[in-house]
Amino acid sequence: MIRYLTALAVLAGFAIMPEVIGEYYVEIMILFMINLILASSFRLITTCGDWSLSHVVFMGVGAYATALLAKFLGWPFWGTVLLGGMASAVVGLAVVFPLLRTKGFGFFIGSFALGEFVRLIWVKFHFPFGGPRGMIGIPSIELSDIDFYEATPYYYLVLLFTIGCLAVLYRIDLSRTGRVLKAIYADEDLSKCIGINVARYRAMAFSVSAFFAGIAGVLLAHRLGAIDPKNFDVNTMVYLVIWVVVGGVGSFWGPLIGVAVMMLVGEAARPLAEWRPLLFGGILIAFLTLLPGGLDSLMSKVRELLDRRTADGTKEN
Repeated sequence: MIRYLTALAVLAGFAIMPEVIGEYYVEIMILFMINLILASSFRLITTCGDWSLSHVVFMGVGAYATALLAKFLGWPFWGTVLLGGMASAVVGLAVVFPLLRTKGFGFFIGSFALGEFVRLIWVKFHFPFGGPRGMIGIPSIELSDIDFYEATPYYYLVLLFTIGCLAVLYRIDLSRTGRVLKAIYADEDLSKCIGINVARYRAMAFSVSAFFAGIAGVLLAHRLGAIDPKNFDVNTMVYLVIWVVVGGVGSFWGPLIGVAVMMLVGEAARPLAEWRPLLFGGILIAFLTLLPGGLDSLMSKVRELLDRRTADGTKEN
């Protein structure tokens, strides 16, 4: 009951937020919610023990897919959003197929190489991808008399998509599939012995996570109205890894906490823009050495401590 009440309170807070904050912060919140989808989908890969260095590229696939369909074919957003996710899922499946024979560091570096191959296609081909300058003039979303060019209507659109994507990812985490992925992470050899098709589940996790990353890319592309291939390079991927490491992957909520904390840190450090990479690198090293489980593990330890004290107090009484 407490969890449901907390969730309702959070949703109510998000619902009224555009009415109490300025337009600049509404734009920040739009980016924040898109990043929530991206980070939560990335955790799905880590659930089975794989860490990818190409996840933001699939965000780019979704962005380019919706841009091409909207700009050259005149398709509306409502017809491209799912196709953008599906395009990312197909490319993700093609990328992960040769990586299934690798694990750990090999998977990590291999995913980076294949992701860069995809990104360099956008850079090298001026038609239809716009080359290194990217694409501009992506049509805005149309729905009756609602002007999605304005920040507030787009905020509520992204909020609905974020709720939907996170709800599906949360159900996957609690489902039999989610438990199988966690079993693979715990002991891959034992999982094979009991009949689990490890390669199929790893490929499925990678492809499904790419689908949701593509949805995030569609939302980003229509908000910016333009795409730059630099938005999906390794620098952006490193920031995603930092969010997830800081938040932790032990539970569904870890990456969400990481995105919230690190975006707050990033906004606070905006006057020191040239020092932010050093700051974020120091935070990453600190968490890897002092709190490898991320903030999520810290919260779990605090809850265990409070429960232990409560139990001790009950025994004394």
